[in-house]
Amino acid sequence: MRYFKPVSLTAALLALGLFAAPSFAQSPQPAPGAAMAPKTAPVSTPKSDKMAPKAATKTELIDINSASADELKALKGIGDTYSAAIIKNRPYKGKDDLVHKKVIPKKTYAGIKNQIIAKQK
Repeated sequence: MRYFKPVSLTAALLALGLFAAPSFAQSPQPAPGAAMAPKTAPVSTPKSDKMAPKAATKTELIDINSASADELKALKGIGDTYSAAIIKNRPYKGKDDLVHKKVIPKKTYAGIKNQIIAKQK
């Protein structure tokens, strides 16, 4: 009898906690008096031919692990010296290796990083 009260009290609190936990997991509901805006279907615009030239004019990325010196020179800020240095320090694990290996300055890399890629063989 002595241990019956603490054990039953502990069991009751444990059961209360287990049954109360799911009620806290419910998502909040909007207040019933709140005005709800009517939902409208989004207006779709017909696709025009103006989008096609943008996709066609996008240049391909230049692979710094296999590009020739002339291809590298076509990049803004890359001349004879930088293109030779890029070729000399190959292979690159990622395009940011150009800065990590101190092949080109950060400012030059910032200008060409969206035009290059370092493909792995």
